[in-house]
Amino acid sequence: MTEVLSQDEIDQLLTAINAGGSETEEFKPVADTRKIKIYDFKRPDKFSKEQIRTVQIMHETFARLTTTALSANLRSVVHVHVASVDQLTYEEFIRSIPAPTTLAIINMDPLKGNAILEVDPAITYSIIDRLFGGKGEGSKVPQQRELTDIEQSVMEGIIVRILGNMREAWAQVIDLRPRLGQIDTNPQFAQIVAPQEMVVLVTLETKVQDVEGMMNFCIPYLTIEPIISKLSAQFWYSNVRQGANTENLNILKDKLVTVDVNVVAEVGSIQIPIRDVLSLRVGDVIRLYNVKVGDSFGVNIGGKQKFLCRPGMVGKKMAVQITKRTGDIEKDDFEELVSEGEELL
Repeated sequence: MTEVLSQDEIDQLLTAINAGGSETEEFKPVADTRKIKIYDFKRPDKFSKEQIRTVQIMHETFARLTTTALSANLRSVVHVHVASVDQLTYEEFIRSIPAPTTLAIINMDPLKGNAILEVDPAITYSIIDRLFGGKGEGSKVPQQRELTDIEQSVMEGIIVRILGNMREAWAQVIDLRPRLGQIDTNPQFAQIVAPQEMVVLVTLETKVQDVEGMMNFCIPYLTIEPIISKLSAQFWYSNVRQGANTENLNILKDKLVTVDVNVVAEVGSIQIPIRDVLSLRVGDVIRLYNVKVGDSFGVNIGGKQKFLCRPGMVGKKMAVQITKRTGDIEKDDFEELVSEGEELL
């Protein structure tokens, strides 16, 4: 029930207001502390900040591998690093690159669809000039022209090498098998997705000696969507910590097949002064203690004895025959070989 003021109460209230006895509070609007973010429905964000960060980590590895590969191939100082990772529409990407340029259409098997690796003309002609015996001064080459057949063939070889690094950089997320489809020079002819589709653009700042430019790797959202859940820090670091699982160990074993290891058949040992070593001549005899004629030798692999052997001849060459295994490869030994193999690889 609504309370109604009496006439006496109304008169007292009016008297108090006229006398200034009643204090009125000044109206203050409540401040809006909400943060408003502008959202463009024409280009919705498809990648979270965490996913963008994971893509950046992957391609920082790719940049380091590419730096090493290009430096060895060009026999020149090359530096590649990730400048930025952004999401934008495919149309914006196409409009941001020069024409003509080097556009490599990449098949992202087993993912569906294609990606694009764009190499700045200055970098392209610097690489070509270097491989053709020049100093790598791509800036002195007229760049407003398309690549010749020979130049295109040279760039195909370089890009194929780069794609091998990409596979290794993506290995923690997916067994990517990127393949070069074709090379175009006009961006208008490289329509791999609709203009308004979102893409993630990895910009790699590249320097070949004194020539600087960009390499851009454009991956459509539709291509990367099946593995989007794997582009998280939790998934990434959990896979990194799984370095001792069976799959990774098998991969490391396969790679260790090509690693050189020192194998030494040690007849015996003795301590002698350095002056005696310096005075040794052809025909001198050194007596080894605790070693008898007919005793087996130890075979050291990687500095540890693993076999016993006996000396002999194969044709006119000295050789040894393995007679017994003295120890198996233990877990600590394998981990040590793995660490050595990673350094060599």
